Amino acid sequence: MVKLDRITTGGGDKGRTSLANGERVAKHSLRVNAYGSVDELNSLLGVVATEALPDAVAEEIGRIQNDLFDLGSDLAAPPLDGKAIKVPRIGTHHVERLEGALAAVTDQLQPAPSFVLPGGSKGAAYLHLARSVTRRVEREVWALAEAEPAAGQVNPYCLTYLNRLSDLCFVWARLCNDSGRSDRLWKPCENC
Repeated sequence: MVKLDRITTGGGDKGRTSLANGERVAKHSLRVNAYGSVDELNSLLGVVATEALPDAVAEEIGRIQNDLFDLGSDLAAPPLDGKAIKVPRIGTHHVERLEGALAAVTDQLQPAPSFVLPGGSKGAAYLHLARSVTRRVEREVWALAEAEPAAGQVNPYCLTYLNRLSDLCFVWARLCNDSGRSDRLWKPCENC
C-alpha cells in the first residue's frame, strides 16, 4: 500500500517530475501526459459514480477506478536499463472482466438504428463524456507507444483496456437511456 505522508515536495517546481523508476522527465512529456490523462479519466468516473446508475454499473466503476490507478502506475514505470520496475500492471484478466461486462450489457440493449448522440439522462451524458475522454486517453497512450517502441515501454494491455473501456462507457450510456429506447439519435443533415 502506498503511504502519502507529504503532498508538497517542491521537486516539480522547475517543470520536471520523477517516474516510478526514478527517472526525471519533463512534466509535458508524452508519458506524463498519458498517465495524467488517465488520472483525469479516473476523476471523471468519480463524477459519473455520483449519479443514479444501475447497481452493476456503479460496482464496476469502482473496480475500474482501481484499475486506472494500476494503469497509470504501469505507464509511470517503464523499464530502466532494461529492467522491469515492480508496480501493478494491467493484464489479460483486466481486459476479460471488461469484455464480460460489455457482453452482459449489450444483450440488454435495443439495436441502434443510427449513431447515438451524447445525452439523454444525466448519467448517460456523463458516460458519453467518459467515453470520449477515454478515446482521447487511448490516443495519447498510442502516441507514447509509437514514440517509445522498445519492448516493455508501453504495456499493450493498457491500450486494449482503454479500447474496451470506451466501448463499455458507450453501452452503459445506452443502458442508462432505458436500454437504448431513450437514446437521442443522429439524423443526418437534419438542419441542412
